Amino acid sequence: MPKRSDTHETVLLALELMRRIPRKRKVTAKELHDQLVDSQISRDLRTIQRQLEMLSEHFDIERDDRSKPYGYCWKERSEGMALMTLTEQESLLLTLAEQQLRSLLPVNLMHSMEGFFTQARANLAPYTDAKLSREWLKKVRVVSTTQPLLPPKIREGVLEQVSNALYANQWLEVEYENAAGKRTQSDVMPLGLAQRIRLGRDREASHDLNRLLDEPG
Repeated sequence: MPKRSDTHETVLLALELMRRIPRKRKVTAKELHDQLVDSQISRDLRTIQRQLEMLSEHFDIERDDRSKPYGYCWKERSEGMALMTLTEQESLLLTLAEQQLRSLLPVNLMHSMEGFFTQARANLAPYTDAKLSREWLKKVRVVSTTQPLLPPKIREGVLEQVSNALYANQWLEVEYENAAGKRTQSDVMPLGLAQRIRLGRDREASHDLNRLLDEPG
């Protein structure tokens, strides 16, 4: 197969980065690098940093260089990376999917899809003609048949590490505490994640199937 030109590769990388740059929060070059790796796109971090510097100079992309690592986001009221191929029906589907699947998809996958979700929401915004689809979002809800419970307090980054390990079939080094206050360290492999956030895992030493409950125990 003919080898792609450097110009072609540069343009493709620029498009991938622009699609992944969010509007309401800043993203770093390292985070974008990780998203590309998860999508099987191999580029070194320095190349991504150079691309982001170039994009922030030529497009409505804000670069926060007050501290390192620099953060990037689309400027307020900018059109961003418009995904013109999204129809009204596709935008409705993606918006519902974002609402219902956020706790069921790997965190890195949700991050890599953020450009699509952002554009889908924009396509259904009040200033658009998508009145019926916009109203549909207010007409449907997924309601639990059981008494709602307070969500467990989870340290920032823990759920992301667990979901990534579950997705990649990787082992985790964990430390957990039972109701008696006893702490245990173990290497575990996540086996499943339910929407109530119960983690099934396999202990390396015994291969017994256990659960890490919402509460210590």
